[in-house]
Amino acid sequence: MTRAMFANLPKPLRDALAARDYAQPTPVQAAVLEAPPGMDLLVSAKTGSGKTVAFGLGLAQDLLDGAEWLGAPGLPLALVIAPTRELALQVATELKWLYAEARGQITTCVGGMDPVAERRMLMRGTHIVVGTPGRLRDHIDRGNLELSALKAVVLDEADEMLDMGFREELEAILDAAPATRRTLMFSATVPKPIAEMARRYQKDALRLAVSTGGEQHGDIAHQATLVAPQDMERAVVNALRLLDPTLAMVFAGTRAEVARLSGSLTERGFSTVALSGEMSQAERNRALHLLRDGRARVCVATDVAARGLDLPDLALVIHADLPRDPETLTHRSGRTGRAGRKGTSLLMVPLPKRRIAERLLQAARINAAWVPAPDADAVRARDAERLLERARALAAETPEEADAALAAQFDAPAPALAAALIKLLRGPLPAPEELADISQRAAPVAPRRHESGAVWFHCDVGRQDGADPKWLLPFLCKRGHVTRDSIGTIRILSRETQFEVAADVAHRFLEAANRAEGKDAEVRVEPMQPIPRAGPPPRSAGPERRPGKPLYPRPKPKSR
Repeated sequence: MTRAMFANLPKPLRDALAARDYAQPTPVQAAVLEAPPGMDLLVSAKTGSGKTVAFGLGLAQDLLDGAEWLGAPGLPLALVIAPTRELALQVATELKWLYAEARGQITTCVGGMDPVAERRMLMRGTHIVVGTPGRLRDHIDRGNLELSALKAVVLDEADEMLDMGFREELEAILDAAPATRRTLMFSATVPKPIAEMARRYQKDALRLAVSTGGEQHGDIAHQATLVAPQDMERAVVNALRLLDPTLAMVFAGTRAEVARLSGSLTERGFSTVALSGEMSQAERNRALHLLRDGRARVCVATDVAARGLDLPDLALVIHADLPRDPETLTHRSGRTGRAGRKGTSLLMVPLPKRRIAERLLQAARINAAWVPAPDADAVRARDAERLLERARALAAETPEEADAALAAQFDAPAPALAAALIKLLRGPLPAPEELADISQRAAPVAPRRHESGAVWFHCDVGRQDGADPKWLLPFLCKRGHVTRDSIGTIRILSRETQFEVAADVAHRFLEAANRAEGKDAEVRVEPMQPIPRAGPPPRSAGPERRPGKPLYPRPKPKSR
């Protein structure tokens, strides 16, 4: 893998690579360059490995055919198909700088953009068309996109396009392309549907497995941390403050969660943008522009941004919701650690879902380090280090003459001036959040007596799920809209937790528990016995019950 591989490329492409400081090809680029000329390729490579430049270089032999410059634009010579608008636009941007010196014309055809403007561009002539499956097929059906001169077709993220239901569109596009064209398929994995499509639409394809499924991305530090369910948002705040990345991406499960979390981070002082499926293309483009020019440092997104989005300075990925499958985990994490840069992927795991997270990591073949949740004390300690470093750097600078004259007017001692500087530097920083202590299990909460009696409930988290009264008690109060005094004995068993609720609020507790949404609703809460009618029962003259002993016996299962 040496610079000599680039020496065989046409001069315009060599110049473009040199201008971008490409000293040597990445493994996937080297594999494509070493492949015999003219062969169909089926390439599997990890995300962030430089695939776009790889197939851009691979197309050179088809487009330039020994020449240094492309001729006048006309019917497209190459077609690149990508699953999402963001990825298609990103691919087009990469190909534009790569083929700029070769006088290449790149045209995009993607959903959400003006189809009339795209048709005009196609009519004027082009060399390479980059688009999404639905929009490309629409242009073909309307006669706007003529494929008769096509020399090569590239399918980028082919597995994702099949997962998104684009099989019919892909087959229609490939059937419309000339049989003599070259077909390059790039995919993170090669499941059976991809292999079948390769056999149908490729001719003696060369299989290049640049990265195996069991290989962990060496440039990404995978971490996982346990967080009490009600502390998830606060833990995200502390992680952003503690790690202080140049650029971070926070993944949430739904559009509603993205909107809520994005608003909460903005309110706390983070420069934040959101990305989700219902946004218009103009809104997405504006968000990406803010991230790339540094005016925004945090992007909160659904999995619409898990593939194809390339932000070179992205140093941290936070999974605020567990990914739905191992592939999503891999692709979310792959937004960082790209093109040789280092990055961190932090998986936030609610205590009741630890086993699910462990299975997810195992299925993705990721060896994550389990780290403590970022608490407020850790954030403050790291703040002190950073602020001191910055204050010393400022103090070491030689002051301007006007600044020195102004400073001489202060009669405060040096320590007071230093304290004032630290205060000014600390001012813009969002305050760290206090988290529930889940480092060790505490003894069961002491029972509280209620004159009206109590009703036993149970929830489906237990000792093996990390249940702990330190977070269970606040969770139950929040879930049932009751105070701590309304919760009695808490008994943590292996697979469930049983707890008392004062009878006079039991109905209200159950109604509030059933209305829970989002993460709270993931823990099932049910009564273990009929809830008595409102009104306190007569007080018993019997002996006081022992702590942990139910006020009402648990119902016996009916015999079959």
